[in-house]
Amino acid sequence: MTLDDLRIFIAVCRAGSLSAVSRDLSCTQSAVSQHVKRLERELGVSLLERHARGVVPTSAGRILRAAASDGIGGIDLAVRRLREQARGEGGAVRITTGATSVRHFMAEAVVGFRDRYPRVSLEFQTVSSSRGCFDALAADDLDLAWITLGEPVRGIEQRPVVELPWVLAVRADDPLAGRSHVEPAELASGQLITPPEGSTSRGRLDAHLGELGVALPTGTSVADWDTAVLLAELGLGQAVVPALPGRSESGPAGLCLVPVPELPPLSVGWAVRRWDALSPLARAFADTVAEHCAPLGPLPAQGASPAARV
Repeated sequence: MTLDDLRIFIAVCRAGSLSAVSRDLSCTQSAVSQHVKRLERELGVSLLERHARGVVPTSAGRILRAAASDGIGGIDLAVRRLREQARGEGGAVRITTGATSVRHFMAEAVVGFRDRYPRVSLEFQTVSSSRGCFDALAADDLDLAWITLGEPVRGIEQRPVVELPWVLAVRADDPLAGRSHVEPAELASGQLITPPEGSTSRGRLDAHLGELGVALPTGTSVADWDTAVLLAELGLGQAVVPALPGRSESGPAGLCLVPVPELPPLSVGWAVRRWDALSPLARAFADTVAEHCAPLGPLPAQGASPAARV
């Protein structure tokens, strides 16, 4: 059993496909399979179940994946730091997050951090969901993940940074546009655009509405908050999304954000393997982002800035 065997096994579990990992590593699918088979021979158990759409870990595979992810992540982080010290480099901070989170939550912080640490590189790995951030953080040589906070995850520590109130994005000619707020029950009618099924933000939204006895109608589920706001701007429905830091009065023309105050705000922030094991540079970047994520003030009825999924 080698570290490469374990790394490739974790990658296969994440991708759900031997062929996808072989493409990422520029090797044959047979070579990827051999790493998994070597683990299975040594352990005497099956680690993967093969289906028409790919592979999933068995119960034994899930145990190995969880343990290996924790261990390899720490080893890779230590090796990277030692190599940087040996080369006398300024260092690097590696972050995983959603496609548009950097623009919405980190733009000013990135500039400020680079001014303060000009020899330190910031490296971003984009994923499509908070679950993807957790997987990348556990499996790869990453320092920080910016996520929508959800249920506890084994081997991951979560820390809230800012709370985002829910709003309904509507066109200026919508009957709700002039309202000071929207009741949750009013979300059950009309053409609603929502965060995607299975996302942490959608799970939180459904849970809050369920507690109030409100069920969302069948509508349009989109991949990110930006797309939801854009579709509302185009008149294709009303988008229920979190409002974001840095919101400006001069948002998309003709679009209004109407608060939904009865819904508890959505918490977003950092996830790490261990806070006490973070490098000083990673901790400095995390703190810099938190400093720039000022809490949102009262929402006006007019103006909106696009939103992003984390």
